[in-house]
Amino acid sequence: MKKTTIRCPYCGARATLRPSSVVYGERAKPGGYLYICDRYPKCDAYVGAHQRTKLPMGTLANGDLRHKRIEAHKTFDQMWKSGLMTKWQAYRWMQGKFALNEDQAHIAKFSEYMCDQLIAACNQVYENLDMAA
Repeated sequence: MKKTTIRCPYCGARATLRPSSVVYGERAKPGGYLYICDRYPKCDAYVGAHQRTKLPMGTLANGDLRHKRIEAHKTFDQMWKSGLMTKWQAYRWMQGKFALNEDQAHIAKFSEYMCDQLIAACNQVYENLDMAA
């Protein structure tokens, strides 16, 4: 397991890999982990960790940013869940639309601004489909 040091972008404290039950209690997925700001719960920043590698899935986020990322994921995931394109094609579309490389094209790394841009771009695709129908 690769050791990684993460600093909270909100308060500057370190973030530590901890079981997700620290945040989610009984609702936590078994075996799930999060990087949680050491000042939690005063500082509400955390991010999920990959099951296998325990590396962070993205950047630490507070409640507002987590909500925006969830919203962006719901809108973006419709692109491939609806059958409009495959999941791979949807991520390639995102990369091209925003000039991102493969490492950057993860909603868990997006700012609120980038989430808003992705939501708007996806909605534009859906509107164009409606017009063509």
